[in-house]
Amino acid sequence: RAGLAADFPEAAFISAVTSEGIDELLARVGALLPVSPYLYPDDELSTQSLRSFPAEPVRESALEQLDDEVPYSVACEIEEFREDRTPVFIRAVLHVERESQKGILVGAKGSRIREIGRASRQKIEALVGAPVFLDLRVKVLPNWRRDQNALRRLGYKPPEDRAS
Repeated sequence: RAGLAADFPEAAFISAVTSEGIDELLARVGALLPVSPYLYPDDELSTQSLRSFPAEPVRESALEQLDDEVPYSVACEIEEFREDRTPVFIRAVLHVERESQKGILVGAKGSRIREIGRASRQKIEALVGAPVFLDLRVKVLPNWRRDQNALRRLGYKPPEDRAS
């Protein structure tokens, strides 16, 4: 580290293991940022709508439970989001690429999809701060990871879109 510090005197050294140096890095970066008014309301968490948020906890719950059974072949799409009622109503679809993957997600007599739904609902309720009714389904969308239009529909940016 001493040699690096001599070669790069302006560098900030941090440890991913111990978190040492993070406070100093944040202080240095903060000192360089200009003071300005808020660019959006201070109670707003994101520029995206709340409707887009539940997709990731659903996908995360599925991947946590499936381990390597359906690696990266699961996408989640929110079809309906109604926050004007209690509980908040969310209809979500987990998309997989093959029929065999659908069977894995649904599980014996629907046991797996129920458990994915339970775990997802807990995460979403913490996110929206209200009770949630989650209607969760599984559909096959063949080869969605290679279909540019499907990727866009599911909220991903296809490689050809990244260049621009």
